[in-house]
Amino acid sequence: MFLTIVEICFRSTCSFSHHPYFTNSSLVAGHLPYRVQDLTWKALNGLAPFYIFELLTPNYNPTRTQQLWTLLVPRYNLKTVGRSIESPIDLVVMDTVPGAQSVDDFTLSQSTVSRFSCRIVCDRQPPHTARLYAAGFDTSRSIVLGERATKWRIPGGRLMDGMTTNGVFLMQPLVGFHGDSGAAVPWREVSVCGNLFAARDNRGAPRHTEPVKYESNQLRDGSLIDLCGATLLWRSSEGLESTPTRGEIERLFLGVNARRPQCPINFNTLMIPSARRGVVGETPGQPYAYLQCGHVVGRHHWGEGAAPGLRECPLCRGKGPFVPLVPGVERCFYVDSEPPSRAFRPCGHVTSQRTAEFWNSVPVPHGAESFHPSCPFCAQILDSPQGFVKLIFQDNITS
Repeated sequence: MFLTIVEICFRSTCSFSHHPYFTNSSLVAGHLPYRVQDLTWKALNGLAPFYIFELLTPNYNPTRTQQLWTLLVPRYNLKTVGRSIESPIDLVVMDTVPGAQSVDDFTLSQSTVSRFSCRIVCDRQPPHTARLYAAGFDTSRSIVLGERATKWRIPGGRLMDGMTTNGVFLMQPLVGFHGDSGAAVPWREVSVCGNLFAARDNRGAPRHTEPVKYESNQLRDGSLIDLCGATLLWRSSEGLESTPTRGEIERLFLGVNARRPQCPINFNTLMIPSARRGVVGETPGQPYAYLQCGHVVGRHHWGEGAAPGLRECPLCRGKGPFVPLVPGVERCFYVDSEPPSRAFRPCGHVTSQRTAEFWNSVPVPHGAESFHPSCPFCAQILDSPQGFVKLIFQDNITS
């Protein structure tokens, strides 16, 4: 499935001066400087994490035998993403296997994600912008590119730039992450220095393409980052405020179950299972859908053998895949708060109409050359030309 990165804003503005006396109004303001001083003392004596000790810098020497150390908070926060499990990696990313259901399904003989794929640099000061850079620093604080990686010298200077072996792609939404976003900017490739280039026809090509002007590597709400094997979705804290919570999404599915949809074959009540009830398909009222027509029924054996992988719908005689409906409850993928009414093809994940239309219009890189829309919940390639179907429930037949 897609991985989601949520923007973390550091908005700590406090004084590190010492407060000898605390009052009720200054208790919180005085406790923080004390904790900072205590953390500084622990870092000097080896009792704090090493990355805290790296933030210490000598200020001045009061005497010849004493030295004053100051804990400085850097302006930028650096996060490194990759498949390596070494200490510089903040987010370990593995290859995404479309439709994987268990841990064994994620076993791959060879990974296409770089060990140090990319860096995300966030500004601690308002407006807390975040920027994307290819490659990352290893334990020696150096950026080392592979032998087949594209490298070149920047004209008019001594600086070098380059790209990872399989590339880091970035796609930006035009106006935001919602149902009315419209078309997105085409995929761009990000270099080590953060410059943008047109996506190469083949990710393993030895030369970079023409640079893209008037576009930046600044991440926005809804930006997609592809690491050639895993796709990341960047969500801002402001964007998540307008996104339904997991509890609200589950209540929308409960609203569908409250209509008591009936199976026209088994004559029993269907109920979309909750994500907390275990494996989908084991409940008696598990709904199934014909993805060719959208009719929702219960599990049955009518129409089997029509064709390999296909079933004949008893209501309209249409032939198509017959899959169980799976609720999509990951809130970061939703662009609205409408009730679930669409199912992705061919996986059967259920979501709202505008969310299905949005992800059906977003081509995601697959392999070295191809781009296809994918289900955000399981990363399966959607059917063409329309990767979702409207669900038709037989409900309210008892009223």
